[in-house]
Amino acid sequence: MDKNLWEVYTDEQLSKLNSLNEDYKKFLDAGKTERECVTEIIRQAERGGYRELSSVQRLNPGDKVYAAWMGKSIALFNIGENDLEQGMNILGAHVDSPRMDLKQNPLYEESGFAYFDTHYYGGIKKYQWVTLPLAIHGIIVKKDGTKVEISIGEKEEEPVFVVTDLLIHLSGKQMEKKAATVVEGENLDILIGSKPLAGEEKDAAAAQILKLLKEAYDIEKEDLMSAELEVVPAGKARDCGLDRSMIMAYGQDDRVCAYTSLAAMLEVDHVERTSCCILVDKEEIGSVGATGMHSRFFENAVADLIDKMGCFSELKLRHVMANSAMISSDVGAAYDPMYADAYDKKSSSFFGNGLVIKKHTGARGKNGSNDANAEYIAKLRKVFDDNEVSFQMTEMGKIDVGGGGTIAYILAQFGMEVIDGGVAVLSMHAPWEVASKADVYEAYRGYCAFLKAMR
Repeated sequence: MDKNLWEVYTDEQLSKLNSLNEDYKKFLDAGKTERECVTEIIRQAERGGYRELSSVQRLNPGDKVYAAWMGKSIALFNIGENDLEQGMNILGAHVDSPRMDLKQNPLYEESGFAYFDTHYYGGIKKYQWVTLPLAIHGIIVKKDGTKVEISIGEKEEEPVFVVTDLLIHLSGKQMEKKAATVVEGENLDILIGSKPLAGEEKDAAAAQILKLLKEAYDIEKEDLMSAELEVVPAGKARDCGLDRSMIMAYGQDDRVCAYTSLAAMLEVDHVERTSCCILVDKEEIGSVGATGMHSRFFENAVADLIDKMGCFSELKLRHVMANSAMISSDVGAAYDPMYADAYDKKSSSFFGNGLVIKKHTGARGKNGSNDANAEYIAKLRKVFDDNEVSFQMTEMGKIDVGGGGTIAYILAQFGMEVIDGGVAVLSMHAPWEVASKADVYEAYRGYCAFLKAMR
């Protein structure tokens, strides 16, 4: 495509674009953790007629079901007219994002300040997380199984938290360090209080925090051992630019693709091939664990699906997986002219140019990537061209500069055709990332076309 999408959209398309992006911002605000995302996804899915897979005895074409796992990953299925053994059209994204997690014994006091000790999650530039207003989201689970949901720092009247930094007047030695060490991981502890509890002689500021937690949530210090509390940037998703053409928000890697995949899944009603949307956890740390893509969660869900259609066999399960086609919905690195030396401009992603398709990811010689087949790319080209979807074929930066991975290679192990396709993002993995509203809309259109038309 030669022209920027903003130059070719009709008034009707611009209206749909704006509506979709307003809903997208609400999704980002509602889901700042993987648990919150899955809760919001279930709410939207059930409103769209989806039922929990475990509650259904028999499945037929036209049925819509979902299967969630541990509150952090979910798969949605829209049963098509064709025999399931012919495969599915799958969209797969992840809902976890880089952040800081509280350690299991987080509360301590130093020199009159109360802190929560943290361990950062995923790839971050640690210096980006200092002197920002931060919020705490997550759950605390008591020994009796009671779950206490936590969200502090998002409302105007609520306090926020901060990682402090050394003042410029005393930072001569700090400024001589490399960016990787100018802020150490062990110094990413968040400041949570400084007022001592009356009558306490030792660690009085920490005691005050425990008192407040007891009053507000009826929890003890020991309950923090069985908690999942995540520290994220405080604040809502916002329009970016005087022209309001972009969105600036936390967690757009990869919730921009999770949302557009979900929106396409809920939009496309009748399908010939069964359609599926997988939204998973732990991608930022290698897709490991019980809720990551390496787990058997998705394979088990598909097995359950086949069983409820009355035709399960191990061989049929293998055929379903191998005959499926997938877009691994993950973000691309948008070309940033401020850092042009890191990019191969001829193969870069540009704002306003549409869905980003990456034949491979990986790093330095395609290491660790899924390298999509030419035959599959040709099929996708036809689907997108027939549906007037704008897309761009790209790579992530210069060959020897770096790279990245997605969940694509994991699903490809079943023998299915997989390619990466998503939205270009600026400042990826920073506390605040930027995406083009036009690309968000075009990704949604592309995913809809894929679910409906891929054969």
